[in-house]
Amino acid sequence: MTNLLAKIYDYHAWANADLLAKLATLDPERHKSELHTALRLINHYYVVARIFSAHLRGIPHAYVSDNTEETPALEELRMAMAASDREYRDYITSVSAADLEQPIAFAFTDGEKGYMTAGRC
Repeated sequence: MTNLLAKIYDYHAWANADLLAKLATLDPERHKSELHTALRLINHYYVVARIFSAHLRGIPHAYVSDNTEETPALEELRMAMAASDREYRDYITSVSAADLEQPIAFAFTDGEKGYMTAGRC
């Protein structure tokens, strides 16, 4: 199962990198509004991934919302997402089946309580 998850995640990481590479080819002045919208949406996904990663590891995070106030630059977001993807890939290849079934209690950014297991999220 870990091999399958790793292969799936490798594809996910490749797709993230490819999407950001394609966005980098757009004229930033001509497509300013579209790029901003795309970066806001991708940043939302990134922030949620970081929150989820913190929950998986049982560590606190500093996010108060599912997006940041400021929109990161494309290159900054690309580097952050690549690091996050590597971290998730490392997690997938090192986590045990037993750890995947451990209950994880957490709080959403709005303060509501949540519960999950890594293997059934």
